[in-house]
Amino acid sequence: MNIYHTVSGLRSDIRARRLNGESIGFVPTMGNLHEGHLQLVRQAKAQCDVVVVSIFVNPLQFGLNEDWEKYPRTFQDDAKKLETEGCDFLFHPDENEIYPNGMADQTRVVVPTMTDILCGASRPGHFEGVTTVVSKLLHIVQPDTAIFGIKDYQQLAVIRRMVEDLCIPVDIIGAPIARDFDGLALSSRNGYLGEDERPRVKVLYEVLCWCRDQIENGERDFTTLEIQADKTLENSGFRTDYVSIRNSKTLEPAAHDDNQLTILGAMFTKGARLIDNISLTLGEVNALTQQAEAKK
Repeated sequence: MNIYHTVSGLRSDIRARRLNGESIGFVPTMGNLHEGHLQLVRQAKAQCDVVVVSIFVNPLQFGLNEDWEKYPRTFQDDAKKLETEGCDFLFHPDENEIYPNGMADQTRVVVPTMTDILCGASRPGHFEGVTTVVSKLLHIVQPDTAIFGIKDYQQLAVIRRMVEDLCIPVDIIGAPIARDFDGLALSSRNGYLGEDERPRVKVLYEVLCWCRDQIENGERDFTTLEIQADKTLENSGFRTDYVSIRNSKTLEPAAHDDNQLTILGAMFTKGARLIDNISLTLGEVNALTQQAEAKK
């Protein structure tokens, strides 16, 4: 595995592989890699000839009171894991390499839709930082395929919209959520959980599953489901950021005749903010149920 700290060095070697006719797969990360990240690398390796992984803790996507300074940096351990997985190129730039003119004067990439709701409502400016750095990384690597985890569902939707709007020639792939034994979505921030919290945080996944089951059984009062889910999280000792049932493509609040739905949730523990989601496709039986309800 080759490690690069500069854009020029990475580009030079990727260009040689591309000219050799090899396809390029890219997995952008902020490091502190866990099994979820490694699954993305494996998927990239299965689909492409060359796998590029970036590790960059992007300050532009962190708010004033967020955890950029304490975000775990575990580069040596991450590099060992990536080498074991067969990663070809590891890009590990510093802030000056990514933002050579400083963050204050950095040209920004703004996606005007889907960014001021859900996570964007509680993290102002977050998605502007995400789209800016992802756009830069895609232009640096110029991959054929880039793979992102579905756990950050809103982020994935925003990146897909950005790529479509800016005509960036890359195939964006969403990879399934990697979960722990009890259903908790794997996340670098799970390390912030206290011992007393860890057995209880599975409630976020459980409440999303409950919402899904209610919808599949014909329930269409989405607002009531969201309120009940919120209460369940609060009663479990956590502060709810949101539980929201949305159209999977647009992230608009779900309509009664939407067939592609995603239930998204976020909650605060003492030391972390956890997110998760579940998507479902309503089939013919569900459509008939909707029609019956509409006639009442």
